[in-house]
Amino acid sequence: MGYVESDLVRIAKRENNTKRGYLVVDPLQGKHIPVSPSKALKLFSDLADVFRKSYQNERLLLIGFAETATAIGAQVAISIGAKYIQTTREMIPDVEYLFFSEEHSHATEQKLIKDDIDSIMDDTDRIIFIEDEVTTGKTILNIISILEKKYPSKMKYSVASILNGMSEEHLNLYEKKGIMLHYLVKTNHSTYDEHANQFKGDGHYYEMYEKNTINYSLLKVNGAINPRRLVNSKDYWKACQKLWNEIHNVIGHISEQSILVIGTEETMFPALFIGTELEKLGNKVLSHSTTRSPIAVSLENEYPLHTRYQLKSLYDAQRKTFIYDIGKYDNVLIVTDAPESETEGLETLINAVAVKNNTITLIRWC
Repeated sequence: MGYVESDLVRIAKRENNTKRGYLVVDPLQGKHIPVSPSKALKLFSDLADVFRKSYQNERLLLIGFAETATAIGAQVAISIGAKYIQTTREMIPDVEYLFFSEEHSHATEQKLIKDDIDSIMDDTDRIIFIEDEVTTGKTILNIISILEKKYPSKMKYSVASILNGMSEEHLNLYEKKGIMLHYLVKTNHSTYDEHANQFKGDGHYYEMYEKNTINYSLLKVNGAINPRRLVNSKDYWKACQKLWNEIHNVIGHISEQSILVIGTEETMFPALFIGTELEKLGNKVLSHSTTRSPIAVSLENEYPLHTRYQLKSLYDAQRKTFIYDIGKYDNVLIVTDAPESETEGLETLINAVAVKNNTITLIRWC
């Protein structure tokens, strides 16, 4: 595919995380760093191409990990026409969960909706876990252990990730367990902690909690499909296309403008999809998303993130979230599936965007 480590790896400092002092930030992923959305979706499609021919006679279920790999998993599933579900940290009413832990993360609890896994296990030959980065593989082994206890069958497992930083020890463990690994770039994490510690962390930090009255446009679009529940990837793609069509009908034919499309936490893919469609109209588009990751920002030119806005989550006002390096644009679109009841989180995100931008549209996909 032609990718090398320098294309996909920037080292940042985790804040207040004793388990791992660094964070690998991918400049093409569309999460922390604003990126051309078409470049992000091409990266994800290229990951699909790595294993596309390996399992042509098998019935596949793809599982994308929240929050950073949700868009990767969605695009990979769409590319190969597979069933898809993402893990989540949100609460879904009236369902039973499978819980597991992401050990090095700042937000360790992950869950899958057991009801949906129950419904597809008899029609699935292989589960492929989709990640942005695999370093030890412990998180995936945790969930495989849970699945094997709940569903004692002949299920096969694979992992596909943008980056793989596993040591020989962990690679050998996966080989012994018969778990196939696919990735775009192999990385060596041995110097990442030292590299992260070189940065001062002297960037710009803002807390966006003051109440301000800021004008923005609101567009509600029905027909959302929620990939926290099991989805047919083709149906999900069609729903995103319908979302874009309705947005296009309202905003009209916009071209030659600078546009930012923001996703919210686990809801990354619709923002990247809409951004790609706006690029096709001749606009200069960037996209990134809010995140739970509390990353230090620093002023060195080579450091990936320079300005941090601390927000309340659009999904839970008691939860801190962040967005980084918001620039100045002709138009900003915020795409979310967050509940309308969580107004405090929305206010903080609007406040952050409005520091440099005047034309803001909130798109609620419901």
